[in-house]
Amino acid sequence: MKTTLQTLLGICLIVLLTQTNVFAQGCVAIRSTGGLCTMDEHPDSLAPQGSWLFNTNTRYYRSFRHFVGKQEQFQRIAQHTNVINHSFTQDLSLTRNFDNRWSLALDIPVISNSRSSLYEHGGSQRRSTYSSGVGDITLVGFAWLFNPAKAHNGNIQVGLGLKLPTGNDNAQSYFYNVGPNGSKRLGPVDQSIQLGDGGTGIVTEVNAYYNFTHSFGFYGTFYYIMSPQDVNGISTARGGTPSATSVLITSDVMSVPDQIMSRVGFSWAVNKFDFSAGARYECLPSHDLIGGSDGFRRPGWILSGEPGVNYRLKKFSIYAFVPVAIMRDRTRSVADIRTTELTGVYAHGDAAFADYVVNVGISLKF
Repeated sequence: MKTTLQTLLGICLIVLLTQTNVFAQGCVAIRSTGGLCTMDEHPDSLAPQGSWLFNTNTRYYRSFRHFVGKQEQFQRIAQHTNVINHSFTQDLSLTRNFDNRWSLALDIPVISNSRSSLYEHGGSQRRSTYSSGVGDITLVGFAWLFNPAKAHNGNIQVGLGLKLPTGNDNAQSYFYNVGPNGSKRLGPVDQSIQLGDGGTGIVTEVNAYYNFTHSFGFYGTFYYIMSPQDVNGISTARGGTPSATSVLITSDVMSVPDQIMSRVGFSWAVNKFDFSAGARYECLPSHDLIGGSDGFRRPGWILSGEPGVNYRLKKFSIYAFVPVAIMRDRTRSVADIRTTELTGVYAHGDAAFADYVVNVGISLKF
């Protein structure tokens, strides 16, 4: 029974380790911090006086479909005016299990992004901007609420920690055909491909599982980063001078937004394979729980179906998970609302989303 429980709950670990950071991918700037979500392995499988768990996860997506609200802007692809973001993130996470109840997890994302567009480069020629480096590091402590020695069928894990502003929030690249006589100009890249947001965040997390049988169970997680800082002061003018209107509505600088992710699903074990099927919700809200919500942000959310498979050996696992978008919504920002109030004309910005995200990786317990 113990071995079966380890196999079944092992998939909860891999499912919750894979990301996200975000996505809500693409122009809605949910970063890979959203993918740490570390439900540690079932307590029965851990050494009484501690163990280590290392996980490396590769995440890739291509965002190119524009939405205003829930309405896709099909003309953008037809006219070749859509923005295309490519994002690669290598998440390196290390978890220290002090005993079968308490643990501490460190996640370091290494990111490489590119963004192709017309409008950022004079409107006549498609060009790309780039960013690469270490993103925002998170450090989170976890505890099981119920005694693992007695709670064999299910348990709840809570986490509390920090998202550190280690990622460059002022990554710069060249924008073409925007300077005098059509020259290039160096400036901060778009918020969606910045490596960090410049603020320290408070990470809160709840993970849970319940076993219906020895081979079939339920998993769930809720993840929220609270960002008290209002704006990071980085210009959105791509090396130019912000307009008077953007200054008035505060979209001349980048916002430091909250991030939300939740996941629910079912998992079942077949020999050395673990399979899962669930739903994933990612959101960058218009308003923060703590602090101001000024500055430029593209709020929105995405609901995805998330199938996954994991091949597990005694201390080594290989997995793949592919969240596929079901519904996408670019919601109105504070700047959109202020623009409407200022001009009397309804304003609702757009954002580009991906169709799916690919997560593949390995985990090792030692």
